[in-house]
Amino acid sequence: MHYFTPRRCAATSKIMYHDRAKAQQAADRSMVERNVLLWVYRCDYCGRWHLTSHEPGSYQRTRMGSRTLKPHSRKRGYKPRRR
Repeated sequence: MHYFTPRRCAATSKIMYHDRAKAQQAADRSMVERNVLLWVYRCDYCGRWHLTSHEPGSYQRTRMGSRTLKPHSRKRGYKPRRR
């Protein structure tokens, strides 16, 4: 039996969708089948459409006093470097 293997972005290794409508269909299908909320965005590297679990705008830096918050790794055992 032949299985379809989707093309992946060389920079991000995410599945590439030809247009926004196809990517949105995949995101909707994910919500129905797995109850996972995904967003659609256009890749800066390949120009195709990808899915992400991060809400749009969540990577923007926010100002709090004199410190800037950046996204951090949620890997298990991750310890940021001390300065």
